[in-house]
Amino acid sequence: MLELRGIVAGYGGTTVLRGVDLIVPDGAVVALLGANGAGKTTLLRVASGLLHPTEGQMLLDGNDVTRSSPHELVRRGICHVPEGRGVFSSLTVQENLILQSARGEEKEALERAVEAFPRLGERLAQTAGTMSGGEQQMLALARTYVQHPNLVLLDEVSMGLAPKIVDEIFEFLTLLRGQGASLLLVEQYVTRALAVADYVYLLNRGEVAFAGEPSELEGEDVFTQYVGADIGH
Repeated sequence: MLELRGIVAGYGGTTVLRGVDLIVPDGAVVALLGANGAGKTTLLRVASGLLHPTEGQMLLDGNDVTRSSPHELVRRGICHVPEGRGVFSSLTVQENLILQSARGEEKEALERAVEAFPRLGERLAQTAGTMSGGEQQMLALARTYVQHPNLVLLDEVSMGLAPKIVDEIFEFLTLLRGQGASLLLVEQYVTRALAVADYVYLLNRGEVAFAGEPSELEGEDVFTQYVGADIGH
């Protein structure tokens, strides 16, 4: 379980997160929603160790990991898929997957990746940077499957993709959850995110404006008030 307590964080002299409390239970999907600039990406950077908070505490399975490095958190089972295709563009698909797999498990990792995204099996020898945006996103997501993470942080993984590819990605997220991973999901398609989420947090100017179950949002004007974007389909 990931728990953030009173997190204050930002860049330089600018504070972005102001006393954020958030919990991702084991095996759960938590949707993190909010308007552009609300602090969603900053929160994921804190959770992955890329940004250390100036105040507050981060706990992972009850252990204080507030000052842990990204590498330490990866070893503890956290996998971060950042916005914007997290792949090595100059390497082939196969080389990308081998780099992300554990030593001695390369063959199994390739098999698992191709099982999750059969299209990657047709592109193993292709340079990742020459693939379509959707295929690159599949490659970025495939590493979350081969690394057997406990917690996956996902930042706008459907952004700019065709609806059919978005469908495939959400099918994959369901598969990933079925393997026992917890998901913290930042997503532009609000209705899609709420459909798979167990819990939802709304960020407004760096503060938690709502925390609860998706069903509690029914009939409330939360999207225009806090999200400020098209809820998508």
